[in-house]
Amino acid sequence: MNVTTNISRRRPYSGGVYGKKRTTTYYLGRISLAALLLLVIFYLAFPFYWALVSALKTENELIQPPATYWPQTISLENFQNVLSSPEILRGILNSAVVAGTVVVLSLILGSFSAYALGRLHFRGKRPILYVILSMTLFPQIAVLPGLFKVIADLGLYGNLFGLIATYLMFALPLTTWVLMTFYRNLPDEIEQAALVDGATFFQTFYLVLLPLTTPALVTTGLLAFIAAWNEFLFASSFTVTNPSVQTVTVAIANFRGAVSHAEPFGEIMAATIIVTVPLLILVLIFQRRIVYGLTAGAVKG
Repeated sequence: MNVTTNISRRRPYSGGVYGKKRTTTYYLGRISLAALLLLVIFYLAFPFYWALVSALKTENELIQPPATYWPQTISLENFQNVLSSPEILRGILNSAVVAGTVVVLSLILGSFSAYALGRLHFRGKRPILYVILSMTLFPQIAVLPGLFKVIADLGLYGNLFGLIATYLMFALPLTTWVLMTFYRNLPDEIEQAALVDGATFFQTFYLVLLPLTTPALVTTGLLAFIAAWNEFLFASSFTVTNPSVQTVTVAIANFRGAVSHAEPFGEIMAATIIVTVPLLILVLIFQRRIVYGLTAGAVKG
């Protein structure tokens, strides 16, 4: 039989399952899925949209009923007041220093511990994994009293080092766990080839294996940065006596605005937009590496 004739007798591809026509149920399912996705997007994006609209409104329009979903007159006064506030600018700088330091330390320490737990075999490995995992199970409010006592006894209360040490306790378990999955799934032949070529274990780690974990490093680093940037409970508890080291979340909560005896709702919304946009930009830049880093360890092969 002619191959061309045999192919031409096949039913054309009509989408969905090969050779089957799309039914009304198929279209209803697609429409329902699209409607559900639009509802989820609206639910997630509307708070950010409302904060932006409120930040662009004047003070009189904010308190004037009824509420409008778009400003009658776009004003940048709220952003100007926020950017001219020394407290907010100092809080942004403190948050950047704390979050950046936590990311660097958690990636360095987490890479070493993840390599040891993922590639090496030693006694007591499984209990250590359970201890690391259990560190992520406790809510912040449950460990606050004991952690407050430890930070005060170490002389770290009221400075940035206390916040860095505190955030590192929660960032390290996440970093170690994600990177460990990456190291565990790397082929053994890569490490064996490096050792045969004369590389030491440390050279094999930072010259061969560490570059292969770049997606995981980006993922865990960004998650640790977001967690440290947005944290409020420990920052407000450990910096009460020293406002000069307060992070941006605490600075926004304590912001009094340019006008005394008035609730700076529009300025708070403007500050929220200012501190959120950098996170959105980072996520958009590294979105592909984030998705790959979160899913690469899901399937072993």
